[in-house]
Amino acid sequence: MRNCDILVIGGGIIGCAIAYYASKSGRDVTMIEKGEFVSGTSSRCDGNILAIDKDPGFDSQMSLVSQQLVDDLSRELGHSFEYRAPGSILVCETDEEMEAAKKWVDRQKAAGLQFRMLDRADIKEESPYFADDLLGGLECATDSTVNPYLLAFSLLEDAKKYGAKAFKQTEVREIKREHGSFIVHTSNGEFTAKHVVNAAGVWAPRIGEMVNLSIPIKPRKGHIIVASRQQHVGRRKVMEFGYLISKFGGVRQVDPLTEKYGVALVFEPTESQNFLIGSSREFVGFNTKVNNEIIRCIANRAIRFYPKMADMMVIRSYAGLRPWTEDHLPIISRVEEIPNFYIAAGHEGDGISLAAVTGKVIEELINEKETCIPTDPVRYDRFREGVLTR
Repeated sequence: MRNCDILVIGGGIIGCAIAYYASKSGRDVTMIEKGEFVSGTSSRCDGNILAIDKDPGFDSQMSLVSQQLVDDLSRELGHSFEYRAPGSILVCETDEEMEAAKKWVDRQKAAGLQFRMLDRADIKEESPYFADDLLGGLECATDSTVNPYLLAFSLLEDAKKYGAKAFKQTEVREIKREHGSFIVHTSNGEFTAKHVVNAAGVWAPRIGEMVNLSIPIKPRKGHIIVASRQQHVGRRKVMEFGYLISKFGGVRQVDPLTEKYGVALVFEPTESQNFLIGSSREFVGFNTKVNNEIIRCIANRAIRFYPKMADMMVIRSYAGLRPWTEDHLPIISRVEEIPNFYIAAGHEGDGISLAAVTGKVIEELINEKETCIPTDPVRYDRFREGVLTR
């Protein structure tokens, strides 16, 4: 039997961030993962730390705090994780989108964020490969990008320097509570802990069931293409404005397949000189098999915005599962009815963006500190009785 103060269930980037901040604060931390570390959602995504796609108010402010923490981590951690902060842009293809973008920028600027509108000339200056008929867009100057693998493993390595322990191939099978402590039975023996953090991503509901909790998280599948570039296409993250509509469940004027699979342009240049192209959104359970029809749909969407990409070379494609919640906000919370049990899951496509702030908040909750963001909007019991109380 292994004993610890804090047991983190889940070895993705969220679990690694919690292990880092909690061990740095002086707590005795153990992290367990049912497979390999950083082998789930964190390995099947892009690496953006974004505010541009967040609803003005709490969502965007939470992202700004995470951006600052990641900037701090770029100097704190012992290993580089390809951190860059070039900002990001959304591009518009219709007058209606430009009008909506102007309102979006006005709301973000009123909230104190560094947003500005871009006109047709700005878009052409951004990349000569953009389609000629794009009308403009908007920019968020603070957005940054990382290599998710490297950030997760950098957090884990520094957590170990602070004394954290980590076990892979350790699947949780049962959780019991006795005499104020948790006894966690796994495929790799028993662990006891005073505090348990459920950071299991799309599997968080399964962990919740073991302590009689119903956690309203569903897996939402997304595809990404990795392509090589012969020439410099652009230096920073680009999304179509329709991505916001797709993310929040709105209706766009696109072809039926694009609408069916929630496809919207996401372009991200990497430090290795390749680029990632996405994205799609669909509910198909835990199926991670690549759907070639969706890959073609994503490629066609990319060509619509970058016509010269028609001759690009695809290196590979992959699909991952995003832990979705009904209100598109994560659960970063203590569970009142189970003392010392916490949930840190449900980030959907924002797990990389919000990993740092999630790790910090869980550490602050456990240590009973004032939290760096308000936690009411991300509390677990907002879903109680199936009614959102946000």
